[in-house]
Amino acid sequence: MSVGETGVAVVMSVRMAPPLPLIFLLVIHGVSSADWGVSYSHSHICALKNSSVIMSCTYTYPTEYQIKKVFWTKNPVKVGEEYPDLSEDPEYSQRLQYLEDKQQNCTIRLSHVTQKDSHMYYFRFTTNVTKGRWFGKPGVSLTVTDLQVESPERVTEGDSVRLTCKSSCALTDRATFIWYRNSQPLTERRDRNNQLLLQSVRREDAGRYSCALQEHTYISPAVQLSVTYAPKNVSVFINGSGEIVEGDTVTLICSSDSNPPTDISWFKEDQSSSVGSGQSFSALQSGRFYCEAHNQHGSQRSDAVTVTVKGRLVISHISMVCGACGAAVFIITLLILWLKNRNCAHNAQMNHDDQACDVEMTDPVYENVTDAQQGSNTCKPEPNSSVYENIPMKKMK
Repeated sequence: MSVGETGVAVVMSVRMAPPLPLIFLLVIHGVSSADWGVSYSHSHICALKNSSVIMSCTYTYPTEYQIKKVFWTKNPVKVGEEYPDLSEDPEYSQRLQYLEDKQQNCTIRLSHVTQKDSHMYYFRFTTNVTKGRWFGKPGVSLTVTDLQVESPERVTEGDSVRLTCKSSCALTDRATFIWYRNSQPLTERRDRNNQLLLQSVRREDAGRYSCALQEHTYISPAVQLSVTYAPKNVSVFINGSGEIVEGDTVTLICSSDSNPPTDISWFKEDQSSSVGSGQSFSALQSGRFYCEAHNQHGSQRSDAVTVTVKGRLVISHISMVCGACGAAVFIITLLILWLKNRNCAHNAQMNHDDQACDVEMTDPVYENVTDAQQGSNTCKPEPNSSVYENIPMKKMK
């Protein structure tokens, strides 16, 4: 702005002897542009999203002028058009507050800023004189930023890793950074530095990391940090009992803690080569089995487990004769009779006593046979059934 200057010249002449030259005294009254101005504390401000921004400024004007209006505006429009007052803008009116008396201090606070608030802002004032207006250039450049965590996607256990809390511009206010893992603050990790150093990383350090500024509500989006490591805690579980009947199978399951997931091989202690692969294995024979888990970081084997296979007793012909009514009792009774007569015959041979093998029909074993046969004719073997052939008959007197 240019301000007009006015002045009055007074000429004084003095006649003295000897004659002296005329002396002219010029007295100027008026105003210069040095009497007008706006001064800003920061010409560039980088603020965090959702925070409050303070734009500090002062202004001067000639004392003979009177302030008519003061206000902040943004993004100057074309020459000749009026500048909008932010305090009358619905997007700003509830968030903008003057902090001083407006007489020569024009500091304001703008709260809950977002990326939409990134603009150039200027202070302007008018006086009671038509040309007594001032537009405060160069103004304040406001940039609103968020926070982003920069981190490697994965790190190997035992290595060191550095995470950085980044913003699109250098924050104007020096602040303390706070770090979070899985939404829980790492209270021991507070530092004015925007980096988080994890030395000798453990698998427990894996998780989702985010950052924030102390005394600010905004928290950055979280990023996942994966920690890779060799297999640990490898063990075998038996699905069911370790004892099975010949012809059946038992399922063995291998479990391990690892990242990335492991490949699993199965071994039998008396064999050098693998007998299977995959998380589960079906054992068909007796022996001691173990699994070995391995990935690119290492391997580990489990302790061995014992599988026992027992023989199966088959009496198919008797089972077919007896059917389903008391078959078990009938079979057991016939076996007892057979064993008793065999032992009796053996003792008689040793003692030369044929009478030793006489078994009376009142013997309890016959009662068991009778009971097993009662209630169903299907349990009675035919007289010519081969069942009788398997039972030695007692000697005739």
